[in-house]
Amino acid sequence: MTGCSEEKSHAERYSEDKDLKGRWQIMFGGFNFGMSAGMSSIYYDASYLLVILGAVLCLITSGVVKGTFNKYAKVASRSQMTGAEVARAILQKNGIYDVTVRRVAGSLTDNFNPSTKIVNLSEDVYDSTSVAAISVAAHECGHAMQHDEQYFPLKVRSSILPVANFGSKFGLWIVIAGIIISYFRPLIFAGVVLFAFGVLFQLVTLPVEFDASRRALETLPGMGILQEDEMKGAQKVLKSAAMTYVASAAASILSLIRIILIAQGGRRSRD
Repeated sequence: MTGCSEEKSHAERYSEDKDLKGRWQIMFGGFNFGMSAGMSSIYYDASYLLVILGAVLCLITSGVVKGTFNKYAKVASRSQMTGAEVARAILQKNGIYDVTVRRVAGSLTDNFNPSTKIVNLSEDVYDSTSVAAISVAAHECGHAMQHDEQYFPLKVRSSILPVANFGSKFGLWIVIAGIIISYFRPLIFAGVVLFAFGVLFQLVTLPVEFDASRRALETLPGMGILQEDEMKGAQKVLKSAAMTYVASAAASILSLIRIILIAQGGRRSRD
């Protein structure tokens, strides 16, 4: 009886150790740590390549947009209007009188805040008369125009923003917690769904950004702010900026795929 009891206890301990090891392997991101024949070994998790690929895409597009902006930041517009003046003129032309324009610190930190109704222009844009600055200012006013018209994709993006922020920050950790707690499926599923909201936010952002650029490119020549030859530079600036959102969306999709693989890996290690 004693021998059989000890044998069963050893088997149970082995099973528990194997299960725990599998769960901890999931937590170490791109690397799995294990023991083999009394020696430590490290196994590379190929799914981490998805994260690296996404990061590389974002770095490349970020470098392109900065390079393009810097190039056309040196090209002065014939109108000699500053970014701030352009923004105010576009808002007034479209009958938007409840949105203000202000300067914010940083480079390429331009944005439109719908909750405060403020077009924030960075130091490189606010006082600059360059083609790049005017293009960015017009783009942000495109968002103000969307908000004024209740543009549907913008409303969708705003509605899912709180869940998307939470899911992007904590979705992966919820999945990991579910794996550690004896592969608790409802918790893992909740983590994946929450992270998916972050991906959805990135995807909905694409038509919002493309439409804002379209509005800018139609408005600038229509108001005589930029001439035809200057519009080529404006198009390049806004196109390169749009590619950063495409890269971010692609990176978020790759991250979601990795989280799903992590969840599946946790189930296999438990099995």
